[in-house]
Amino acid sequence: MALALVILAAGQGTRMNSDLPKVLHQIGGAPLVAHALAAGQRLAPEKSVVVVGHGAEAVAKAVGKFDPEAEIAYQPEQLGTGHAVAQALLQISSFEGKILVLYGDTPFIRPETLEALVKSTADVVVLGFEAADPGRYGRLVVEGDRLEKIVEFKDASEEERALTLCNSGVICCDASLLALLVRELKNDNAAGEYYLTDIIEGARSKGLVAEVVRCPEEETLGINTRAELARAEALFQTRARAEALENGVSMVDPATVYFALDTWLGRDVTVGPNVVFGPGVTVESGASIEAFCHLEGCHISRGATIGPFARLRPGAELAEDVHIGNFVEVKNSLLAEGVKVGHLTYLGDTNVGEHTNIGAGTITCNYDGVFKHRTTIGANVFIGSDTMLVAPVTVGDGALTGSGSTITEDVPAGAVALARAKQVNKPGLAVKLFEMLRAKKAALK
Repeated sequence: MALALVILAAGQGTRMNSDLPKVLHQIGGAPLVAHALAAGQRLAPEKSVVVVGHGAEAVAKAVGKFDPEAEIAYQPEQLGTGHAVAQALLQISSFEGKILVLYGDTPFIRPETLEALVKSTADVVVLGFEAADPGRYGRLVVEGDRLEKIVEFKDASEEERALTLCNSGVICCDASLLALLVRELKNDNAAGEYYLTDIIEGARSKGLVAEVVRCPEEETLGINTRAELARAEALFQTRARAEALENGVSMVDPATVYFALDTWLGRDVTVGPNVVFGPGVTVESGASIEAFCHLEGCHISRGATIGPFARLRPGAELAEDVHIGNFVEVKNSLLAEGVKVGHLTYLGDTNVGEHTNIGAGTITCNYDGVFKHRTTIGANVFIGSDTMLVAPVTVGDGALTGSGSTITEDVPAGAVALARAKQVNKPGLAVKLFEMLRAKKAALK
């Protein structure tokens, strides 16, 4: 059966004490709403609709970045979850199939759990969890897996408050039935809102079957405060580390390695301590990332070694067997097979040919204060230590630059480029200068 996702992301999140919409706060280098989208996309839905309200423009922009095909529904007034779903249904009124309602601030529901919801044959399916401390969660009143009703805490009796099976808010239902049940919702409650949970009562009144699918409590963790955001980050990293180890990645000290939502590491990758993977990193099998490296928006091929203390920024593309050493930064650059960049170097907006060696202290001077310019270095080139390459400039295959050179013109293939002032030695002058300086220092005391 066809499936559509509806993700509710309109709330302000006042308890976050932030100007940023709640669903744009990040864990694993990605907004909360992106985690909900990622989990739902594993089910290959035909449509995805994200309901936005507070900070609508910013949320819609973030959604478009992670899922360009997702549709946006607007909820100018936040009149409850039922009202939010109604806005989404207007967007996909002709859709036939099941609709799965998720929440943009609930990032940890596993795809396997969502699949169980979708596969249920009940008319309405609710995701529930056994809470260690039920607190003010809504309670699920059941007989077996059959759901009799959802009771909000403030409306629950003492007997109902003693229940530990709680409501996550996640619901799956046929589109046409959901539309009917949502249209019948009333807002005759203290908050004057339309609650999606009330559709269970509507379904039961029609003799329909409502069911509960259970999941571990940690999957339903919602983010409402900065403290909960910090706990969610810790939970995400714990899961990501365990998954990496399970997939054949070696980590010297897993607790010090940090992943992003989209980090991809191949088998037999080795990761040293205190490594941070920002968004957009792919590391192929057999590569090695040594201690204290920071990577973002880059691709590292087989056999490459990175670090320690290296930084790869967006657009860094490293071919097989490239070596990036300590205190090297690479940005928006393509390094061909076997390139070696051992120490204290910045390569920005640069193409480097295969088996070229970049000496310590090399800098590509790519920015003139207004425009970025590109440097091209050929294959089998030797760039001497402390070379400044003032872009745009090209160094041909097999060429060599002398240490300390400032290269402002193209270097032909096979040539040696020397661009530094002539050294002049002044015999005995150092002794005289030191004597003069020491005398001046003594006079100042």
